[in-house]
Amino acid sequence: MDKHLIRVLIVEDDVVDRLACRRAFAADKEHDFVLLETESGQQGLALAHSERPDCILLDYHLPDLTGLEFLARIGADPVATAIPVMMLTGADSAAVAAESMRRGARDYLVKDVDGHYLRFLPQAIDRMLREQRLLDDKRQVEAKFRTLVEQIQAITYIAELDAAETMRYISPQIQTLGYTPAEWLGTPGLHASRMHPDERLAALRAIGASRYAGTALRQEYRLYARDGAEHWFRDEAEVVRDDAGVPLFMQGILIDITPNKLAERALLQSQHELRRLAAHQESIKEGERKRIAQEIHDELGGLLTGIKAYITVAIERAEAAGRPAEPLLADAAGLAQDAIGTVRRVITDLRPSVLDQLGVWAALEWYVEQVGQRAGLHCSCHIDAAAAALELGAERSTMLFRIVQEALTNVVRHAEASQVSLSVRRVAGALEVVIDDDGKGIEAERLLNRESWGILGMHERSRHFDGELNIHGKAGQGTTLRLRLPLEEENNGS
Repeated sequence: MDKHLIRVLIVEDDVVDRLACRRAFAADKEHDFVLLETESGQQGLALAHSERPDCILLDYHLPDLTGLEFLARIGADPVATAIPVMMLTGADSAAVAAESMRRGARDYLVKDVDGHYLRFLPQAIDRMLREQRLLDDKRQVEAKFRTLVEQIQAITYIAELDAAETMRYISPQIQTLGYTPAEWLGTPGLHASRMHPDERLAALRAIGASRYAGTALRQEYRLYARDGAEHWFRDEAEVVRDDAGVPLFMQGILIDITPNKLAERALLQSQHELRRLAAHQESIKEGERKRIAQEIHDELGGLLTGIKAYITVAIERAEAAGRPAEPLLADAAGLAQDAIGTVRRVITDLRPSVLDQLGVWAALEWYVEQVGQRAGLHCSCHIDAAAAALELGAERSTMLFRIVQEALTNVVRHAEASQVSLSVRRVAGALEVVIDDDGKGIEAERLLNRESWGILGMHERSRHFDGELNIHGKAGQGTTLRLRLPLEEENNGS
């Protein structure tokens, strides 16, 4: 097996000691040592710069330089500064050895008078080089990590796990806010002071709780740049622990989500405007329904009533004259009555007059009764006294009636139910409307289907008044619709 090659520069002014080191290296069976030798510090520095050996074996006492002076000069040489140095010191120079390590020596050996240190010399050099390789690998990994971190489009940081939220590192991307890393790290409390007042307390509490409990952080808040510009950030961080699970520090990333927030704000504004438009159109539609219902009632209803009256008079005159009435007249009277009934149903579907005349609560009770009669369902309606005492206003009353109307229409068409109940009650700050049926249960696919216009319309109607509508169904166990509608007077503080 080939021996591992190690190039060693020996800087030693004692010829005998150099010879002893040479023999110790030559006797090692595991490594092939190539030696460079010099007896002065200046020559040693020159050889280190030109030859770049794997390591340097340095005697502390040299004719021209001390070991500490040698370490200082090689540390200033950009070419040779990374070469590990092992210091040879006297048996009574523990303080010298400690100072050498502080000045940059990687290791040291004590030269005893009997030369026992020579037996350990090859292994000591090998150990020092292995440690150096580990250190170099670590530095390379750190350099790659730093390069990666400083290229991503986000601010990365490392923070201490302390109440002061001291930061250990912040990436150069902090310049997005107009600050240098040195400014951000050197100004305690700068991070907190640049938070938007609306989110500062919640953000600091979340950060503190994360660091105290050692849990992940996920928080969104705004930070002001130096020029006053407002930026939204998502702060995501994890606690880094050692092998024993002891928390070391918090490592995180600040992602600028300002464009997302602006888009979200624009979307919400667009949704708000669309809902206002839909509500306006619904109001126009309701007005048109009311007008058409009134015209049908006044015009067509009046004509049909007149026709039936004429037919009835003709039948009565024939009977008074002792003649049998024309059979077709009786049929015509029946058709006229059917037409009047149809007109009444159309008017009711367009705009039930009871809604305008007696209010929403009477309209709901009447409509539930009508559905039961038409569909052959067992229907019940319960409105508690606290709810019945409320005045909802025209728009809210119409919204509530239309949602109940759509829900009961769905029950009749799809549920295959035998019973349905409507309950209305007043709860804290809101009105709660619940419709239960014992049918087959609404399918999840229908709830998620964006083309189910009836369900979508119910949701949009309720959202316009800040209501919350939920529909839950279970196969074979029926469907429940629950509407929670905030009360205007309580929300306004009256």
